[in-house]
Amino acid sequence: MTEDQLAIKDAVEKTCSQFGEDYWAKTDETGDWPEEFCNAMAEGGWLGVAFPEEYGGAGLGLTEAALVMQTVTRSGAGYSGASAIHLNIFGPKPLEKFGTPEQKQENLPRIISGEEKMCFAVTEPNSGLDTSSLETKAERTNTGYTINGRKIWTTGAQRADKILIIARTTPKDQASKPYLGLSLFYTDFDRGKIDAKPIPKMGRKAVECNMLYLDGLEVPKEHLIGEEGQGFKYLLQGLNPERVLFAVESVGLGFAALERATTYAKERVVFGRPIGQNQGIQHPLAQRWAELKAAELLAYKAAGLYDQGVDCGAEANAAKLLGTEAGFKACETAVLSHGGMGYAKEYHVERYMREAMLARIAPVSREMILNFIAERVLGLPKSY
Repeated sequence: MTEDQLAIKDAVEKTCSQFGEDYWAKTDETGDWPEEFCNAMAEGGWLGVAFPEEYGGAGLGLTEAALVMQTVTRSGAGYSGASAIHLNIFGPKPLEKFGTPEQKQENLPRIISGEEKMCFAVTEPNSGLDTSSLETKAERTNTGYTINGRKIWTTGAQRADKILIIARTTPKDQASKPYLGLSLFYTDFDRGKIDAKPIPKMGRKAVECNMLYLDGLEVPKEHLIGEEGQGFKYLLQGLNPERVLFAVESVGLGFAALERATTYAKERVVFGRPIGQNQGIQHPLAQRWAELKAAELLAYKAAGLYDQGVDCGAEANAAKLLGTEAGFKACETAVLSHGGMGYAKEYHVERYMREAMLARIAPVSREMILNFIAERVLGLPKSY
């Protein structure tokens, strides 16, 4: 890391230090959105770390964004903290890259400052990872479009005032290719036309996911991002950065768990000796450290390639695979190292483990990553 990057890490650590483990345990218990944390990160300018300075951003790259997000999870905030700001870091990139000057000037500064709160609606109940089979429709009107359909796993919809949504503008059977005919919109979250219902889930209670029901959402034509029918292509622009961010967030969470387990292993005395003196405790912790460091290196390698404008699909996908697995294993080992107390909320590692499971599933499964590597890197025939 350069001196400037280390300064970013130190500054983010200082911000995160205001929000200790008790703060995050409380949000996990109550389900209250971590507003104070989000406001502090916005005030520090971290929501715009990867956006141009002309819109109020820092004009930095994916490497710096990854450093910010890893520092957040490693502070003990875990995914309760990271997911609360994750979308702001790279989610609006389609707007920055393909939006009109008016769209960018109107929205990006407000997103970066935290004033404008957005959610991102892609996944649907019947399509999963098969984005080409999305069923939500955007039908043309005299003034724009009317959107009807359903979305699932939309994060932050309970507080959002804007929604970035992809919908089908050309029926699949009329499109030249299945993934064409999908269009991207950035528009107002009209609660009279969108019903958002939170989904009870395993962890990260403070950052809710929702089922959305869209019934007659009116969207002005000025809210279309780029060209009609090209929405899927625009989404692809953000896939590699998102994989890198999930990788480093998981690695950060794994290091937080490892630190807690190591501290406990030094302090917990059984049979007259600290349990950390036993190789049955030492070796799993040492193995987890090696796995986390290896995944971390690959993630920053991918980020560096992206910042250089070089294709990083293989590295980004592999980093997401290895980072999320290493992070989960570190959290699991931390729970086991605590013995029975690992199951108790007061030591926090059980929360880490629940949250670590999320990144193994979303936004893409391990199996789909392996498919990508098998096909695109190894040249094997498509298996599905």
